Amino acid sequence: MLHYKEFFLGENEDWVVFIHGAGGSSSIWYKQLRDFTKEFNVLLIDLRGHGKSQTMLERYQNENYTFKEISAEILEVLDYLKISSAHFVGISLGTIIIRTIGELAPERINTMVMGGAITRFNTRSKILIWLGHMTKRFIPYMWLYSLFAWIIMPSRRHKHSRLLFINEAKKLCQREFIRWFRLTNEANPLLRYFKEKEIPVPTLYLMGDEDYMFLPPVQALVRQHKYAALRIISNSGHVCNVDQPERFNDFSIQFIKGHLKSHSALQSAPRPTTDHQEL
Repeated sequence: MLHYKEFFLGENEDWVVFIHGAGGSSSIWYKQLRDFTKEFNVLLIDLRGHGKSQTMLERYQNENYTFKEISAEILEVLDYLKISSAHFVGISLGTIIIRTIGELAPERINTMVMGGAITRFNTRSKILIWLGHMTKRFIPYMWLYSLFAWIIMPSRRHKHSRLLFINEAKKLCQREFIRWFRLTNEANPLLRYFKEKEIPVPTLYLMGDEDYMFLPPVQALVRQHKYAALRIISNSGHVCNVDQPERFNDFSIQFIKGHLKSHSALQSAPRPTTDHQEL
């Protein structure tokens, strides 16, 4: 099972589940914890191969990864904790995982908050992905990851979020990076499908005004989807939860409070221990 950490406020409070992006870990939400744990039960999850879920690597050493499999592992944690439904908050690639959960089990999602959402790859990002596939086996993965981080988050104002993700990515190994990078092959057709088929779940997109690669596609998507709303955060890049945490938190909490599912999120079964590693 994936490593998780929970912050329990009360039996009648809604759950908020945070999903990080590729190369990160649940530690990237440290600027959200204080505000969210005052209002909700909070669940942080480290995706396979990331953070404290690196102990699972042997289980997947001969497998290619898919968004469906990764999403199913998150649902496994929710099942273990007897969480029937929750609000999901994601950043970057984590937003694709949340949307995949919405496809697999829409009844488990009360709302989706999509920070730095990836809804389409533009020409520049497609060139970057092509370059990565051509060189990923013989160039150190940190060179590639650092290059991508600089291109996606180029401003001096993005330095903190850029270094945070680079430092987290250093904890991955080359093989694990390649497995996650292969997911980009699956992402394009999946994103086209998500654009065409909206699920009836209230969705808030939080995008930095300087997220030049991914903001325009989100603006186009929101115009087409009836359940979606967009808040643009000024002076912020792709990782807007780090660049402008106060506004990210305020917008997210206000949105979630407008769609509370209190009393339905937690079933009345005994709760497991707080900080769980693989069973």
